[in-house]
Amino acid sequence: MTAKIEVTIADQNPVVRAGLDALIARDGRFTVCGVHSTGEGLINALKAKPVEIAVVGWALPDMTGGAVLARVKQEKWQTRIIIYTGERSHDVLRNSIKGGAWGFVSKTEDPQVLLEAVVSVARGRLSLPYVDIDLLNHDPLEGLTARERELLAALANGWTNLQIAARTGISRNTVKYHLKNLYDKLGVSNRAMAVALHVSVNRDGQQ
Repeated sequence: MTAKIEVTIADQNPVVRAGLDALIARDGRFTVCGVHSTGEGLINALKAKPVEIAVVGWALPDMTGGAVLARVKQEKWQTRIIIYTGERSHDVLRNSIKGGAWGFVSKTEDPQVLLEAVVSVARGRLSLPYVDIDLLNHDPLEGLTARERELLAALANGWTNLQIAARTGISRNTVKYHLKNLYDKLGVSNRAMAVALHVSVNRDGQQ
């Protein structure tokens, strides 16, 4: 008898977690080994016992799916990550693939697409259903507003939040709000990562 594929789940939405748990558990090909609401919960579970496949939402309460991918790579765990997300930004797709995701499935797809992606990834094949690869070549900064571009340039110049607020005439809380939106759009979790992406894009554009 063929062994069942071990799957663990991480998503911030309790309805999505329950739905995925039921969907995957009732399919005879899989065993659900854990359901987690945070990235840290998933990482602690993988540290105790890595499983074959992890279906991970991109926007977790404590980190992005990109941070989960980075941790799995750092620890050299054999768990293969499938990003399952409602994010429509092609930056999320690009960051998922660059981060080493084995699969990428939109929450707008039929649930069967996710199940088949799990099977494909378990067999050692990348699974990127209906992904427009051309999106990967787009400028990750193109979706930013003028204000967000201004803030990103300020970060690259080493300005603090206080300096940005003083020089742009907006409050520190407004700066924090804009920076959170900026990080979300770029798929990063802090200013260092945002600046690194900014520098990388500018360098590529000059080549």
